[in-house]
Amino acid sequence: QNAGGPPGSPTMPAPATPPRPRTSRKSSASRPAQTEPPLSRQRRPPAMPAEDWQRALRRQFGRAQDFQWANLGSDPVFSDFEVVNPATHGRYRVAIRGAEPGSSTCTCADHATNQLGTCKHIEFMLGQLLKRRGAKAALQRGWQPAHSELWLHQGPQRSVRFRPGQGCPADLLRLAAPLFLMNAGGVLPWDRVDDLPAFARQAQALCAEAGHPLVLHDDALALVAQVRDADHRRQVLAQAYPKGAASAKLQKLLRTRLYPYQAEGALRAARAGRLLIGDEMGLGKTVQAIAAAELLARHFGVGKVLVVCPTSLKHQWQREITRFTGRDGQQVQVLQGLRPARQVQWPAEAFCKIVNYETLVRDADLAEAWAPELLIIDEAQRVKNWATQAARCLKRLADPAVCPHVLVLTGTPLENRLEELISIVQLVDQHRLGPTWRLLLEHQQTDEAGRVVGYRGLDAIGAALAPLLLRRRKAEVLAQLPERVDKTLVLPLTDAQRAIHDDQAAAVSRIVQRWRKTGFLSDADQRRLQCALQTMRMVCNSTWLVDQATDHGLKADELMTVLDELFSQPDAKAVVFSQWLGTHQVLMRRLATRGWGHVFFHGGVPAAERGALVDRFHNDPGCRLFLSTDAGSTGLNLQHAAATVVNMDLPWNPAVLAQRIGRVHRMGQRHGVQVINLVAQGSIEESIQGLLVFKQSLADGVLDGG
Repeated sequence: QNAGGPPGSPTMPAPATPPRPRTSRKSSASRPAQTEPPLSRQRRPPAMPAEDWQRALRRQFGRAQDFQWANLGSDPVFSDFEVVNPATHGRYRVAIRGAEPGSSTCTCADHATNQLGTCKHIEFMLGQLLKRRGAKAALQRGWQPAHSELWLHQGPQRSVRFRPGQGCPADLLRLAAPLFLMNAGGVLPWDRVDDLPAFARQAQALCAEAGHPLVLHDDALALVAQVRDADHRRQVLAQAYPKGAASAKLQKLLRTRLYPYQAEGALRAARAGRLLIGDEMGLGKTVQAIAAAELLARHFGVGKVLVVCPTSLKHQWQREITRFTGRDGQQVQVLQGLRPARQVQWPAEAFCKIVNYETLVRDADLAEAWAPELLIIDEAQRVKNWATQAARCLKRLADPAVCPHVLVLTGTPLENRLEELISIVQLVDQHRLGPTWRLLLEHQQTDEAGRVVGYRGLDAIGAALAPLLLRRRKAEVLAQLPERVDKTLVLPLTDAQRAIHDDQAAAVSRIVQRWRKTGFLSDADQRRLQCALQTMRMVCNSTWLVDQATDHGLKADELMTVLDELFSQPDAKAVVFSQWLGTHQVLMRRLATRGWGHVFFHGGVPAAERGALVDRFHNDPGCRLFLSTDAGSTGLNLQHAAATVVNMDLPWNPAVLAQRIGRVHRMGQRHGVQVINLVAQGSIEESIQGLLVFKQSLADGVLDGG
């Protein structure tokens, strides 16, 4: 077992009243001169082991920083230090216990997950101390603590350990001997974890009587608590539902009947406490999360549930929770309005609060103060980029020290790159996949320029994810789902489209050649490249999207021909997707002459009005078309109204394409589904088709055993 569950960031015990900083300096005054060329972050020196390269990068970066620092203890070397990054205002506690990797600790996330035993803050602090007389000799002698301690060792296998200090009473050593493997660094075996609380009580009493200091570190105790809580959940649920998902009592949980796979998903989520539900779109991840929340509420006292979702889904979540559980509107609260109104809403008593990603970033302090006991993150691919404000906010909130239970919902946990999967998985367990640098080194194949050209060993990633990823495919559990037929219509570009497309393609070629030659692109070149690629894609639909004056292109007229045939059936409806508003403007001009009613769903539609658009499409027989940008590609249920999806353009991302189709091809669909993709011949769109296949192969390899 890999340490049972994800602990919070490691912390060192602070004095009851922290002393005033005795030393506070910046490193720029006496920065050592560079004697060797700097290491590249992208390319490892051939003769250097990967671990040494990563440690050296952190040393190189840390020693060059202008961090501020202060000694929080009394020893000039072996002490706790506060390190402050003035650029980000981040504050970290660094405990220096030696110069060897693994001997010192830091409260930053990188140290907790990189398995290197160091980080830039530790390296910065060591660099500062080594400038002082006597520090080097002290570090060589090593740390000899006066106190004994229970501490958390960070590494490939995290472990709780006991370390005796100077003058450790013999009775304490005898007490520790049956519990810890003293010949193996004082490791606590996980099968003895239930005996630790009794040891802690007896050890504290013994040390108090002997006058020997004993420190029990919070992060070590937190990890032990998580392992014991997980065992408790398994025992309680096994007793309450002895037949597992087949238990009749489980079907009485909600005011709707659960499919067997949904009952199993809810039970597994409650049993695990922290789980990534990655079922394919249309299999009912929402109802599984609601059922799991009810299990946690009934059996484990969870009384505060926070749902984080896209703006367009807030009221849908509220409706489904109230419908399935019978809880009234006061118990299921959508957070909305301006900040003063939300400041009143957050502390108000409620079982469940629902907030969108953007508002959560602004209300991070209020969310942490409310202290949710279960965090449900819907459409979690929104935080695939770990550097975004939303991702960082959610990872702080999902820390086990803040919120013990987390359910992450996404049908597309892997869309483009392995780094995205890591970011999403870290919401559940920041240690499961190991450090990012090692995962990429072991599984990515790159060419000489550093471009990713392939992957290897993806089944190993799938195996590592198995304990915390629940993924079922439609073909596995919904044999009755209607057939889906995909058709690609390839249309030529007009002369006007071709001129614009090829002119931009030439600009792209020049920039790419410059990059291949120098390995570097300026910010200006990056912007030009993005604009040129975007223009190439837009002009494939119509020149209107580029110049807002002309309308050369065959896609819109071809769509009208398709719809003429489709709408000969009086009850037929269709959903039409395009990334760009301009495409829908072109379409709506043509629709005006045909008399087909339509609704237009896009990111500019206020959240309060979105539900009415969906309702009209479902209930108005004259409303034949649902026009949508990718704002409508997630969370909406349109399967009861339409059975045809038209993609006017292809996204870069196969998950976005699957999300679009999943609005119609999902549970509850009674008709065969037709998917029509319009592709411009001899254009960038044909290249995108190949890229979509490559990216989908990555997801299949990791998630579905491909």
